[in-house]
Amino acid sequence: MHIVHLSFECYPVAKVGGLADVVGALPKYQQQLGLNSWVVMPRFNNDWINSRSIEVVHKGSTFMGSELFQFEIHLVESNELGFPLYLVHVPGRLDRKGVYLDEHSGYGYWDEFERYLSFQLAALQWLKSFEEKPDVLHCHDHHTSLIPYIVTACPEYITLSHIPTVLTIHNGEYHGNYDWGKTTLLPFSDFGQHGYLNWGGRFNSLSAGIRKSWMVTTVSESYLEELQYSANGLEMLLQAEKGKSYGIINGIDTDVWNPKTDEMLPKNYGATNVTAGKRASKEILCEQFNLNPEIPMVSFIGRLVKEKGADILPDVIRSLIYKGYKVGFLILGTGDPWLQNQFKEMPSELTGYFDSSIQYNETLSHQIYAGSDFIIMPSRVEPCGLNQMYALKYGTVPIVRSVGGLKDSIKDLSEENGYGIRFDNFNVHEAESAVIRAIELFKSKKRMNQIRKKIMKLDFSWENSAKNYYQLYQKLK
Repeated sequence: MHIVHLSFECYPVAKVGGLADVVGALPKYQQQLGLNSWVVMPRFNNDWINSRSIEVVHKGSTFMGSELFQFEIHLVESNELGFPLYLVHVPGRLDRKGVYLDEHSGYGYWDEFERYLSFQLAALQWLKSFEEKPDVLHCHDHHTSLIPYIVTACPEYITLSHIPTVLTIHNGEYHGNYDWGKTTLLPFSDFGQHGYLNWGGRFNSLSAGIRKSWMVTTVSESYLEELQYSANGLEMLLQAEKGKSYGIINGIDTDVWNPKTDEMLPKNYGATNVTAGKRASKEILCEQFNLNPEIPMVSFIGRLVKEKGADILPDVIRSLIYKGYKVGFLILGTGDPWLQNQFKEMPSELTGYFDSSIQYNETLSHQIYAGSDFIIMPSRVEPCGLNQMYALKYGTVPIVRSVGGLKDSIKDLSEENGYGIRFDNFNVHEAESAVIRAIELFKSKKRMNQIRKKIMKLDFSWENSAKNYYQLYQKLK
């Protein structure tokens, strides 16, 4: 079975969030199941791509509205990712360093829609040239969600109309929502098809993909349920299409996320020597960030945005420290400028108990997972979440809000065979109480070590999830 994944992100080629981690791992594990799984993504002008040997495998041109544009398809010659990686090169559109944001201004590109559409049209033009077509087109998020519409509604692509399409919603907050005038850039389709593009009087890419795809998946079962009641305006549509919708929780790539082999760690460790391994990592981190290694260390890694609940953390942290609790906090990430400034100022206010690193740093993130005692994820919305799974693999206990994939993957310590700390409502009091529970757990050294060993043995690898996707593909035949 030949699967083609179409995505704007793929780790380690270009990463902004969890979408990249999924697209960088799922195809590899599908290959191991015997599927011929490819990834097709833009050729960005970044260091990873520019340092690889590239073969030009196709050249072509097509129209976007009245504009004829040229494109090339490039194959990364090495197989270091474990699957074939193809890059769509559209000069002037996709050959920029930033994935979604201009690196100089920090704002989204003015031609955002044209970038997404040119990528989809070029990829489909290339696929049209195949004598033997793929078995499944697997589209990821709204950046590629027009593909199910184009191949079924536009006569130019009728030779692809028989190929089953799967649309995975990684984050239903973002729809690709535009003025209706943007529809003139699409290939010709019968006027009767235009209704699939309309949602609430706007051109909505994600709604078109949901309606036109053969199957919709979300990245956890709970998130599928939540989207039917909270999807930024698409609730009724997702309720109507629930018959073809499935929730499959993501996994993690245990080749990348493994404390036994992780080259980014100062000391490798496994479940048998977790105490010594984490202690070594924690001491280095605490020295670097002026924290006390003798008290519990709670970290946050991720985007500093409301969606992730990062805006609640300043109040939670200050409240605990001012009340006299002995606990250290470390923040790694970028996002909302107001939050970034908060976290930059707080170390001088809470010396010895708080520090932050306002950047994206993959190496440091691995070291924080290894050196922390707890990871906190107070998310408002969390489709799946991968950080809690990384934390488990590194023997770091997650403190999470009971939402989406966090609810599906973390069982509270109060439950039978529990191993994490959960709280239900998004407020300072409940988040603070969850951290206090973590502090009490830390004081019980014996139980803490038992929990660490237990969570490191839990299996959240992609192997199970890849099998579930394969079973769904089988239903499309």
